[in-house]
Amino acid sequence: MASYELLYWPGLQGRGEFVRLALEEAGVAYRDIAQEGEEGEASSLVAAGLTEAGLATPPFAPPYLRHGRRVIGQAAAILLYLGDRHGLAPKTETGRLWTHQLQLTIADAVTEAHDTHHPVASQLYYEDQKPEAKRRAEDFCRHRMPKFLGWFETVLRRNPKGGKHLVGARVSYADLSLFQLVAGLTYAFPKASRRALRRTPQVAALANAVAGRPRIAAYLASERRIPFNEYGIFRRYPELDL
Repeated sequence: MASYELLYWPGLQGRGEFVRLALEEAGVAYRDIAQEGEEGEASSLVAAGLTEAGLATPPFAPPYLRHGRRVIGQAAAILLYLGDRHGLAPKTETGRLWTHQLQLTIADAVTEAHDTHHPVASQLYYEDQKPEAKRRAEDFCRHRMPKFLGWFETVLRRNPKGGKHLVGARVSYADLSLFQLVAGLTYAFPKASRRALRRTPQVAALANAVAGRPRIAAYLASERRIPFNEYGIFRRYPELDL
């Protein structure tokens, strides 16, 4: 089949970054449409794919992946597809379902992190909902972030294969995604994440180990890695940190 095409908005890591990390770790060829041409052109290509006439399986929103005639939306579904094809998920059905469950939980955490700066409506600017964002972020930093990371710490401790990975004894796309979640939280909430990670040392160790994997390290050091910024999911507003 043809090489992969990843479509996501230019200039943002966003949910597309979870897919990029899997493709980079797999070492497969792919086109990242967000990185090609002018920003406006890339945005037009992404938007056109959402409204493509006659497509029986239209994606609701980016990221979406094109692979031959397949069009797959939702980061978790894309990773389910890639994980099975490139050894980033267990071979057993039970293992694949467990990895998918982990990814969906990461997606829940990502949504809650996003909603700290947009608690009322995504269509409003952050400046239009700052009081509500302050309240939402305090709850997230004090309660929800530690709860999510604490659960992943428990998963690591209970892994019968040693606790270096979320699933089994090999890296999975869930490990890569947990790294990205930790990286995003560390950027957006440096104080709160530092406190939470002190209480979840195995999560912190996993994130560091993923960052040191040869292909991931090379990607993180390259221009392909879009920097965090205040337009994406993880935004650094100091007033929202502890």
